[in-house]
Amino acid sequence: MIANFIRTILLTIRQWFFRFIPEQSYLYMACGGINLVFDMLIFFIAYHFIFQEQNFNTPFFTFSPHVASLFLSFIISTPTGFLLSRYVVWTNSTVRGRNQAINYLSVVLLCIVLNTVLLKIFVEYFHFRMFLSRMLTCVIVVATSYILQRNFAFKVKSTKAIS
Repeated sequence: MIANFIRTILLTIRQWFFRFIPEQSYLYMACGGINLVFDMLIFFIAYHFIFQEQNFNTPFFTFSPHVASLFLSFIISTPTGFLLSRYVVWTNSTVRGRNQAINYLSVVLLCIVLNTVLLKIFVEYFHFRMFLSRMLTCVIVVATSYILQRNFAFKVKSTKAIS
């Protein structure tokens, strides 16, 4: 299975270079990093080549190119993020698969809102460059996502016996 292959490679790399990081935290960072690079690549291509740094007009809304690119990158990278989270990172989760997907999508939707708001603030109010704004937004959203995934989407219920 491809998830076991990915997990084996990542744990081998951890053994060589990152022993000091707890295994699950490392797997989250590694898979998140892989998916983040994938997401950023999609964002870059969308911003520069699909939307060509121009507003994207729909019959109801006009999206700035950075927001349109953000939505496109999220739509594409969300399924890969879920699969990596479920099958590589949070393999000991006691939450049922369907509930994991629903909870994960809830976290993703919150992250979309957080991403959009932060990106608009950084670009349009603070006048930061687009890529710097995206990187700052990612740092904040990744920290929020980790906490919510660990404690909500893929939590592990305690198996302590009640005396």
